Amino acid sequence: MKDVISGVLNEAVDAEIIPANPAYKLKMNITKKKNFEKAIDPLTKDELKILFDTVQEHFIEHYPLFLLLARTGLRIGEALALQWGDIDFNGRFIHVQRGISRGKIEPPKNGKARKVDMSKQLAEALKIHQTESKKKGLALGLGDIPEYVFTNEVGNIIDKDNWRRRVFNKALAKARLRRIRIHDLRHTYATLRIAKGDNIQDVSKQLGHHSVKLTLDVYSHWLPGKKKDEVDALDDPEYQVQSGSVKANKK
Repeated sequence: MKDVISGVLNEAVDAEIIPANPAYKLKMNITKKKNFEKAIDPLTKDELKILFDTVQEHFIEHYPLFLLLARTGLRIGEALALQWGDIDFNGRFIHVQRGISRGKIEPPKNGKARKVDMSKQLAEALKIHQTESKKKGLALGLGDIPEYVFTNEVGNIIDKDNWRRRVFNKALAKARLRRIRIHDLRHTYATLRIAKGDNIQDVSKQLGHHSVKLTLDVYSHWLPGKKKDEVDALDDPEYQVQSGSVKANKK
C-alpha cells in the first residue's frame, strides 16, 4: 500500500503539484523495499554548455529540442506537443497550450495555457529548425511543414521514452555527464535563473506553476543571499572590522 501511494505522490512531484513526496521516509515492516524521493539534479551552466557542444557535434538534428528544454523550462510533454502556430518569432514567445502524456494530447499540467519567452539564441535555432522541417515535409510528401515542431523520421510526434533512450541518455554519456532525467533540464532552467537573482514571480510564471509558493518550496535553497545590509545590522554598533580583526569603536 505504501509503494502504491508513494508512486502516486512521486507522479505529483514530477507534475510539480507538491514539492516533495511525504511518504518518502515512512518505514514499513512488511517490506524491505526502499522508495527514494526523486531529487532535483540540475546541470550547472558549464555542464549545460558541455551538453550543448556534444549535442551539436553528435546529435545536431536534436539540438533545437535540447536548447528549448533548457532555455524555457518547458516539460518534455509540452515541448513535444508544440505546433508551429504556437511560436511567435516576432514577439519572441511560445504559447504553451497543450502537452502529451501517455500518447494523449491534453491541456498543460495546471490546466492553463501560458506564454513563455524565447531567448535570441533559441529563436534563431528554431528558425533554422523550421527551414529543415519544411524540407522534411516535402521529402515525406506531406506537401508542407509537419504540424508539430519536433517530429521523428516519418513526420510524427516524437515518442518521449524512445527519445530518452536513443538520444538523451546517449548525449549525456558522450558528454561524460552524470545520468539525469529529461525533467532535470527544466530544473536547470529554473535554478540558473534563480541563482542569478531573476524575479521569482516571473520564473514561476514561465514554469507554469500554480503558485509562487510552490516555486519557492521547490527552489528556495537556490535563492542567493542579497540582503547583506540586513545581516550586517545584526552586528553590535560599537564594533568594526579593520584589517581582518574586530575592533571596538571608542568615542
